[in-house]
Amino acid sequence: MLDLKEITYQPQTGNKKILDDISFSIHENEIILICGSSGSGKTTLLEIISGLTIPQKGKITWKNKTISARQRRWISGVVFQFPERYFLGTTIGKELKIGHKSLREKNIDRVLKKVGLSGINLTQPPEQLSGGQQRRLAVAVQLMRNPSILLLDEPTAGLDWSMKNDVKNLVLNLKNKNTIIIVTHEPSLFEGIPSKILNIERGKIKNY
Repeated sequence: MLDLKEITYQPQTGNKKILDDISFSIHENEIILICGSSGSGKTTLLEIISGLTIPQKGKITWKNKTISARQRRWISGVVFQFPERYFLGTTIGKELKIGHKSLREKNIDRVLKKVGLSGINLTQPPEQLSGGQQRRLAVAVQLMRNPSILLLDEPTAGLDWSMKNDVKNLVLNLKNKNTIIIVTHEPSLFEGIPSKILNIERGKIKNY
């Protein structure tokens, strides 16, 4: 279980807390939607969970053990908004192999099957994929690291309705296989997916 207790964060240059005494827990292989308006602290919370930002106060445990920011980076796979803007590989195959000294083809095939990209041409550039397929590829890149926790920041941002449905189907396919945390301002898009909903307003949890 991932457990956050009394997480508080205020940037050094700011005079207001972005997150104020946030506490909640999520079980392994559970899905949680973190909702709220722009500026409510959703993305900052995601960055803290994944170890990219360090809070001034609070404790985070995983499987009942306190874990540092560095340890959280190891167990987390993060897909930020518009991940397709940051593809580095000239081909899909090269994108999947970034950061790995060697990868077995069967491991690549297994991950691509997980995200619904089985049989895709690995020699084509990522830019040739549809918007929904690019989001799937971005998730696949993170899954290659075998993370315990998958964090998706506004995964449907900028997509049309058909492609948003593509992302929903991706989450359904990963259900029960990964602990998934989704930051979204459109929770209705994920109707039908068993999940907890956490509403954040001005840095505080409203309904947990």
